[in-house]
Amino acid sequence: MMQQRKLGTTGPLTSALGLGCMGMSDFYGPADRGESIATIHAALDAGVTLLDTGDFYGSGHNEMLIAEALRDVARESYQLSVKFGALRDPAGGFIGYDGRPASVRNFLAMSLKRLRTDHIDVYRLSRLDPSVPIEDTIGAIADMVKQGWVRHIGLSEVGAETIRRAAAVHPICDLQIEYSLISRGIEDSILPTCRDLGIAITAYGVLSRGLISGHWQAGQQKAGDFRAFSPRFAEENVGHNLALVEALGKLAATKGATVAQIAIAWVAAQGSDIVPLIGARRRDRLRESLGALNVTLTTEDLAAIEAAIPRGAAKGERYPAPLLVHLDSEK
Repeated sequence: MMQQRKLGTTGPLTSALGLGCMGMSDFYGPADRGESIATIHAALDAGVTLLDTGDFYGSGHNEMLIAEALRDVARESYQLSVKFGALRDPAGGFIGYDGRPASVRNFLAMSLKRLRTDHIDVYRLSRLDPSVPIEDTIGAIADMVKQGWVRHIGLSEVGAETIRRAAAVHPICDLQIEYSLISRGIEDSILPTCRDLGIAITAYGVLSRGLISGHWQAGQQKAGDFRAFSPRFAEENVGHNLALVEALGKLAATKGATVAQIAIAWVAAQGSDIVPLIGARRRDRLRESLGALNVTLTTEDLAAIEAAIPRGAAKGERYPAPLLVHLDSEK
């Protein structure tokens, strides 16, 4: 039986782990379409109900892929979490963010068509649009909630002040943000703010894009792989970071678990209000990740893990500088 967690005080009950579908369409090089669909089916069979995507993943490809996978699946058996607002050009480059109210309605209309559904369970702006007050964007989504096109409102990669401003307009069920053993910045003010307001965390990057999965080796990047530009995978940093993974591997062995399972279990153990998103695009990686739910970490285990990978131990920022400037959560 899949464990469940609630997305904040106002959100839906969902599976304790969610499936992040981005890699099936974008950012990590070519993916196998058949295997991607089989992975979504395997996740649903295992009790995963939360599927996360973005309308800009593959410029719509990811939503259409998910729709194909869900063609014969009862709508009430899963939740769709969708990010919007990122603008892309025909070459796949990112050219800004758009949180204008009219754009909210336009983006939503396109997602509903591509996903072949009559509602989105959690809808969120992918990155804060600096030219549009967050109140205006949230207000526009709230109008879509009133009309039944959206069930709940989420946030993505925003800081404490923005979270409070958004929550003053409409209840927010969750904040999607990077959180892992080597990305712990939310612990200072963002996580406390969310807990104060009854907002859950859907944590992406729990394996740091594979860096702390136990499977990554230096030089694995392929064409179209975001990691070729990621500071933590850079030649001057990756050796140091993989040494941290080696230390974590020794601890995992004592628990009869894999490195990935320990890393995911650590995130899940930080609170019942945190739902890790697993970015698996193959069934074998999905099975491994789901095994994290069977890993129980004691107080002693948690202390040993944090001793092996202290906060701030990783080298390199989590995004390249041009992308980091768009993160309200880092300001």
